Amino acid sequence: MGLAVAIMTDEIGWHTRQLQAALRARGCVGRCIDLADCRIDTTAAWHGLVIPGFGRELPDAVLVRGIAGGSFEQVTKRLGVLHALRELGVPVYNDARAIERSVDKSMTSLLLHAARIPTPPTWATESLAQAQRIAIREGAAGHALVLKPLFGSQGKGLRLVGEVAGVHHALPDIGAAYGGLAYLQRFLPAQTSPGFDWRVLVIGGRAVTAMRRVSAHWIHNVAQGARCEPADLTAELAQLAEGAAQALGMDYAGVDLMPSPPRTGAKARGGIQVIEVNGVAAWQGLQRVTGFNIAAALVDDLLGRRLAPADGVVRSQVPRRA
Repeated sequence: MGLAVAIMTDEIGWHTRQLQAALRARGCVGRCIDLADCRIDTTAAWHGLVIPGFGRELPDAVLVRGIAGGSFEQVTKRLGVLHALRELGVPVYNDARAIERSVDKSMTSLLLHAARIPTPPTWATESLAQAQRIAIREGAAGHALVLKPLFGSQGKGLRLVGEVAGVHHALPDIGAAYGGLAYLQRFLPAQTSPGFDWRVLVIGGRAVTAMRRVSAHWIHNVAQGARCEPADLTAELAQLAEGAAQALGMDYAGVDLMPSPPRTGAKARGGIQVIEVNGVAAWQGLQRVTGFNIAAALVDDLLGRRLAPADGVVRSQVPRRA
């Protein structure tokens, strides 16, 4: 009988069906489990966890596809289950540490900065007055900012701060909507019309595919209406994306990058900067412009690298870039 893999998800849909099909193709079973339904019960089994569908046993591996929001206590427990599974020797893909680093945008920015990965200047402060001073100082230097929810996704809740295209955007209240925290990142204006960013998928430490997300709006998320176009996975894109995934310790990652404006000077050149790193990345849009099955590549990496056979020979079938 094949391996039993828990797919941790708060909703069953296209992504989970893709993963289950890829697991079946490798002779494995993928069971969708909501982390909210998992619990700690030290009387239930030697390991002290209850994972629905697994009885007194533990999964052979865990694929994290989604973690439902909730109270601080609820999310702590859900991440605690992932931490516990890892400590019990179950491969967790991505594990709780990587998810915590990527979900917290300020920690992502800090780790990218520490790893010398090009990323826009970033600030995180609980002081509205300090955030206003940052916006004034950046504005005086000719820079606008983007205010982002610390735990946001899919481009929701993003606000411009400062002057963009002749329009001034005031810093909003950071109370309830932003949890009393101003996470600010320097705005990178579009270098083309329409503007775009790149999404690069990294699996097992290797960048394997890329797309451009094109939109007339300054937000380029597919969930906000951007269209997906195939993109060449250049050496520069691959190197930056792989470095970002490594900095956050991720098995797989969706890395968002943007072209940056040229610096002033005689040899002015633009560059590429990493904007965000997604630890539970969706890939439905990317799949439409990618010539191989992404779910199969993820499963192959899990089975070949994280569940390597006793002989130690890694048999991952993740496509290699040219």
